Amino acid sequence: MKKKRWLGKRILLGIAIALCIAWATFPFYWAITTSLRKPAETFTVAGLAIPFLQFKPTLENWAAELKVPENLKAVKNSAIIAVTSAILATMLGTMAGYGLARFQFYKIKNPDITIWFLSQRVLPPVVVAIPFFLLARQFNALDKVSTLIVLNTTFNLPFAVIIMSQLFKELPIELEQAAMVDGYSRIGAFFKVALPLSAPGLVATGIICLAFAWNEFMFALIIAQRNAITLPYIISGASDTRGIQFWFIATRALMAMVPPTILALTVQKFIVRGLTFGAVKG
Repeated sequence: MKKKRWLGKRILLGIAIALCIAWATFPFYWAITTSLRKPAETFTVAGLAIPFLQFKPTLENWAAELKVPENLKAVKNSAIIAVTSAILATMLGTMAGYGLARFQFYKIKNPDITIWFLSQRVLPPVVVAIPFFLLARQFNALDKVSTLIVLNTTFNLPFAVIIMSQLFKELPIELEQAAMVDGYSRIGAFFKVALPLSAPGLVATGIICLAFAWNEFMFALIIAQRNAITLPYIISGASDTRGIQFWFIATRALMAMVPPTILALTVQKFIVRGLTFGAVKG
């Protein structure tokens, strides 16, 4: 009886996992199959749209999208904005996080500073959309990639500060003290001891900040016009007087999903180590 119950639980668990996997991967399947269908087949082929059975795959949509200069510019801008803002946010967040982890502030307590950073991260971007637009217009910074880099860095910085401060708190301070006894300065101990030991956390923080910047839409919507357009901005514009062009949306969505997915799978080991750093203590 117990064996039957155990087997039944395993079967139910397997079914639940399979349903969750299907629910999570279906958008990818829809995007892939839709990008390989002709426009007319997008509306005529129903169900799961199995390739070679219900439709003949074609690369016409990909060829058409890759020939559009605006799409190539959007990919280039998204890459520049995401990489640059992630590097800046990680660098600044690492130094600020180290300061919060290793030094005690009295006028404004360390927990209060951490809460303030956390509040900035959960602040909805739409709240500051109009002020940022007015500031960008005042300083003639509309439709500039540099403006989007600054905005994405500003919004991702609190996330980097919180992660890195918690990571540095898990590092034994005795290692840095030993380095300073051997003649290193505080800065030298930071670069020679703390920073190398926090490498997995740095990679994880950088990848997460890059993902947030890569997918950012609100700032691009209010700042970009022609020169600073990004992939999310392009995806939202796949419609005309005849309606939504699902085949182009699917193609552009895959163009936006594939690079960060490949990057995340490539450095998956470092992301897991960084996010679980200090979670298990011996």
